[in-house]
Amino acid sequence: MFLMTEDESIPVQDKMNPGKFRAWLIELRVPFLTASTIPILLGSAIAWGLHSVFRLDYFLLTLIAGICLHIGANVSNDYFDHSEDLTGSDDINKEFIRPFTGGSRMIQRGFLSAREVLIGSLVFFVIGALIGIYLFLQLGIFIILLGVIGVGSGFFYTAPPFKLVTRGFGEFFIALNFGTLMVIGAYYVQYPYSVQSILLEPLLSIPFLLLQALIEPIIASLPIAFLIMGVLYINEFPDHDADRDAGKKTLVVRLGRKKASIGYSLIMFATYIFLIIGMLLGYVHLHTLLALITIPLAIKCSIVTLTNFDTIPKLVSANVGTIQNHMITGILLCIAYLMLGLMLPWEIALLLTIFIGPLFSIKLFMD
Repeated sequence: MFLMTEDESIPVQDKMNPGKFRAWLIELRVPFLTASTIPILLGSAIAWGLHSVFRLDYFLLTLIAGICLHIGANVSNDYFDHSEDLTGSDDINKEFIRPFTGGSRMIQRGFLSAREVLIGSLVFFVIGALIGIYLFLQLGIFIILLGVIGVGSGFFYTAPPFKLVTRGFGEFFIALNFGTLMVIGAYYVQYPYSVQSILLEPLLSIPFLLLQALIEPIIASLPIAFLIMGVLYINEFPDHDADRDAGKKTLVVRLGRKKASIGYSLIMFATYIFLIIGMLLGYVHLHTLLALITIPLAIKCSIVTLTNFDTIPKLVSANVGTIQNHMITGILLCIAYLMLGLMLPWEIALLLTIFIGPLFSIKLFMD
């Protein structure tokens, strides 16, 4: 983790031109692709847990498509956060925390041209779209509906004319795309049958019937949706001044860092409360109690954000912790549905939560 100025924030080995291959590896931000792999793993695990179905071919195609759309969105964001007159938010950003915020810096460092980055993003979008078309031909129009929303909002997150991120709800589209839609999409390709029959019903009844059929995947996806929103949101704190000066009106810019720190805590609260309500109402299986193990991590990150919202170096632990929380919570939810598929009683999940939760808390707050 490297901090602050352009020179100080770039590792020594990256200051010299790394060559096109390594520059593209940095541009793709491979370590952060858990944002797309976790929801696809979860959707597939839910299908197996609820219906004992798993098609490896569809899983791999969905995973590749999801990763390509994620890369396409990341790379296009780098392009649209740059401008020829160097007034884009990435161009003027001097408070980024590498590697979490401020983009990949490949355009700013001159290692890739803006044109190369734009073409690269379009290539990944096209690959993802082609796989989506194949899945549509195999599984029906529901794939197209999910794909249009995902690709459109991913590209237009920073791209004109919509620039969703500047309108104050770009963060919610990220939660939708990399949370609920990806989980539902991965679930659907494994178990399309109930949705396919619903799409033949009268038009006005379809939304209600879809909600009824997909209620468990939807609720189970919410922790992942809110956590990926939290990852983006906490990364906006270091970028606040650059985003503000470039006219990129993210939620953190609109609220200001102090109020936004409260917003972060609310996102962490939402991560768990809807899952808890879903369990209490019987909409999701009690095996998902496992996800509550990460509550102490959410609390610790919230405390860090509330107390250090204006001290960028001290926010690094919250950046790291939110990413870790997204990955760990997603894995725990996958394990929960694998336990369900193996017909293990939910009480095992309860015992694991009771036993591991306090140990996790002690370790976190002793570090």
